[in-house]
Formats: sequence, C-alpha cells, structure tokens
Amino acid sequence: MDLISRRRTLKSLALGAGLSLVSPLNVFSNSIPRKDKLGVALVGLGYYSTDLLAPALEKTEKCYLAGIVTGTPSKASVWKAKYKIPEKNVYNYDTFDSIADNPDIDVIYIVLPPSMHKEYVIRAAKAGKHVWCEKPMAMTVEECQAMIDACKEANVSLSIGYRCQHEPNTKAYQKIVKEQSLGKVLGLDCAAGYRENRTDHWKQKREMGGGVIYDMGVYAIQGARLGSGMEPVAVNSAKVWTERPEIYKDGLGEIVEAELEFPGGVVGTIKTSFGGNMNFLNIKCEKGMIEMAPFSAYAGNQGKSPLGEINFPFQQPMEQVWQMDDDAQTIMDGKPQSVPGEEGLRDIRIVQAILKSAENGAKVTI
Repeated sequence: MDLISRRRTLKSLALGAGLSLVSPLNVFSNSIPRKDKLGVALVGLGYYSTDLLAPALEKTEKCYLAGIVTGTPSKASVWKAKYKIPEKNVYNYDTFDSIADNPDIDVIYIVLPPSMHKEYVIRAAKAGKHVWCEKPMAMTVEECQAMIDACKEANVSLSIGYRCQHEPNTKAYQKIVKEQSLGKVLGLDCAAGYRENRTDHWKQKREMGGGVIYDMGVYAIQGARLGSGMEPVAVNSAKVWTERPEIYKDGLGEIVEAELEFPGGVVGTIKTSFGGNMNFLNIKCEKGMIEMAPFSAYAGNQGKSPLGEINFPFQQPMEQVWQMDDDAQTIMDGKPQSVPGEEGLRDIRIVQAILKSAENGAKVTI
C-alpha cells in the first residue's frame, strides 16, 4: 500500500472510530513508519540549495538529503554523484507528482522563485508530503491562504524557511523583549539589504516575485515584528523607488522605506535595498537599546544591550541546520510547526500594505 493510500485508510478508520479529537497531523504522522531521520527533497537547485541547504543537510541529525527536483539534467548528474542520490529519487518538473509514490521522501522543500511557491506547495501537499517553503511565502495573501488550506486538507505540515527564528541570538533578543527585561519597547529601526548586481534574475522580474520588498524586505519586516514583539496595525507611510531604472523597470522597487505603526503608538521604521549593504536592528526600550548588527546574516547574528553581549558564536550554514532539524523533529513529534504558513502570510499582508501605501501616498490599515 502506498503512502497516500495508508494515510487515507488510517484517516477513515480514525473517523469511523470517533477519534475526532486527534489532530489530522498526528493521524498522518502515525501512519508512516517511525524514522530516525526524515528524507528531504530539494525543489530548485539554485544558489541557496547548492551553497547552503545541501551542505546543511550533511550536518543535520533529524533529516537528510534524499532527493532532488530540477529542470536541468546537468545539475541532476552533478548532484547525484556528489550526494549519492539514487536515480529513483531524482525528478524534474514533469515527473514531480510521482514523488507521491516514493517512501524515501518525507519532506519537500520548495526553493523556487516566489511566483512558483503556490503551485509546488499545493502539488507537494497533494502528494502527501510535508512541506517546507522558502520565504517570501508567496505573492499575495490569497496565495498564502491557498497553500495553508491545501496542507491542512492533505493533513501535512507546512513550515516557512525563516532560519533566523531558529538561531540563538534572535531568540535572545526576543526573550529580552518578551520578558520586558529592559522595559517596554518604545520604537525600532531596522534595515536589510545588499548590492544586487544581477540584471536578468527573477529578482528583477515583477511577474516572478521580483523587487526588493519580497526578498530582503521580508527580513526587515521580520526584524520589526520580532523586535517589537507585536504585529503592526498600519503602514503610516511608504516609499518605493529605484536608482537603476534600467534594471528595476516600470516602478519595480530597488529600494523601499516604510513606517510601521504598532499597538500603543510604537513606531518602527524599515528600509530595504538591492542597492547597498545594510543589516541592523535597533530596538529602543525604556531602559536602553538592543543593537543587533547584523541581525539576519548567514554566518551569524550578533549584538549587545545594557544586559550584555548577544553573541552566541557559529558559522554558516548552522542556521539552516537548526531550522531543518527543528522542523523535522516537530513533524516526527506530530506537533504544530514553530514557523507555520500563517507566519509567512503575516509578512505578505504587510508587504501588500506597504506597496499600497507607497502607491496611494496614504496610511494603510492592516
């Protein structure tokens, strides 16, 4: 009996026995053999998969690289040899759906341009596989919700690849904010950016999810949300522009600035750019400042506050190791993910509000 058949059979038996109080995820998790490690298939073999996720999967304890999905045969050959991936675990985009019949694959990690996330998350869910999806989650709130709904319908887990939420320095400043060790947050300032010199990448194509707000902008939004410990209630103002109109065409944003309003009148300013390097989060509290610089770097975040240094040392790709091990363990335990699809949806709701505020030149309530 294949994986989907077992899942459907157990679901029917559970319902028939009146086990409605058992969560669908627990029913699904208990319907597959207990594993010490979950098999992960990477979908899309660009820079992030090649330089960070694959090396991280060689260090993880709860999951391993079991398969790949790529539209480039030459890449498939290289990956098969390097990571000793069997031919039966190598797929292209036409054969993707047959991954449902492969018991080696427990998790499908979507590492594609944002415009493709919805399609492949839904197809992965329909294949009966748990899903990890890179940020930004999707292009619109409606797409995010469709992805969440598809995973719930299929009784599979969905997690978004916010690696920083799994690393100790981010957790450290969040703890200070949550426990109000420096008093209440009064305001914050956050920036995330780098010099993007490619000219024909998806990041320069609106229809594929291009523009800085969907890429580095999500880091700045995360910084504001995690740094305040609150959700914004409005975008007071926003500005989107480019200094290289030959690359970022037809109003596509190379640089974005926005002012976010949080409950209690707390204001956070964010800036994100493909034009220059910037990576900091300053959180003004009643009893002093938390300063993180960088706050979202691959090789490690660090900072300080009146309470001391925030500097747990590590090197890349440890953030991705922690992220994938945490998410794999959560699946094996049949528990809700710490960074679920709803987290990705929250950021896209803010992205859309920022773009609307910039377009209309007015405050936008979230």
